Amino acid sequence: MNDTIRNTLRFDYRGARVLVTGGTSGIGAAIAAAYREAGAAVTITGTRAGAADYDEDLSGYRYLQLDIEDDAQVNMVAAAQPQLDILVNNAGLALPSLGLDEYEPDVFARAVNMHLVSAYRMAKGCQRALSASRMPGGASIIGIASMSSYFGIGIVPGYGAAKTGLLGLTRALAVEWGPKKIRVNAVAVGLCESRMTAGTLSNPQYYEPTLQRTPLGRVGAPADVTGAVLFLTSAQASWITGQTLPIDGGFTVSG
Repeated sequence: MNDTIRNTLRFDYRGARVLVTGGTSGIGAAIAAAYREAGAAVTITGTRAGAADYDEDLSGYRYLQLDIEDDAQVNMVAAAQPQLDILVNNAGLALPSLGLDEYEPDVFARAVNMHLVSAYRMAKGCQRALSASRMPGGASIIGIASMSSYFGIGIVPGYGAAKTGLLGLTRALAVEWGPKKIRVNAVAVGLCESRMTAGTLSNPQYYEPTLQRTPLGRVGAPADVTGAVLFLTSAQASWITGQTLPIDGGFTVSG
């Protein structure tokens, strides 16, 4: 995105309380920074014991340790949000990036638990705090979907199944929790620079087919996602719920 255009986008989140899981790097870090720059009080989670264990300066955030696969930790992080306006369920990774085979049933189950079950557990745990929000336009939950929510990507059957399920979960929670003034939406992110995609983006053989199908002709950057997320949780989007917005350079509409 052109920096001049990005710098014209202004949101006022002063007084808002935001939780971004997996907010120490990549897309999660960009989203957390955007909310903080807009004036919100932002809590981020990461897998390390404390904020000082990261090379990045995380002093502007409240930090909580979270292994998204640990149900007890998910419940503790949710319980540590007595007041909350926005939840961004971002934590997770594609297990093949760790050298694991998602066609192995136990690894498949880990992927589904990490990206779907734990996202639901976090949302459910934060429901009471979100329902007490006084945010203009209501409280919001944002899920991070992907192109595997729409297309079969052979190497990630578990991740893809979970990200596809996230679309259905988004719709169901939007229907059920709308009367509680909680809006639930998602963004489906295309091939985007992150620690998880570093291996793909290091080899043109892997990413060139995607670029050839992408009308805008480039890989995304984490900052490309932030404006859409902040819009969806703002009062300007107060009549939008249950939707998934592709942020993909046009990949999903290209023949």
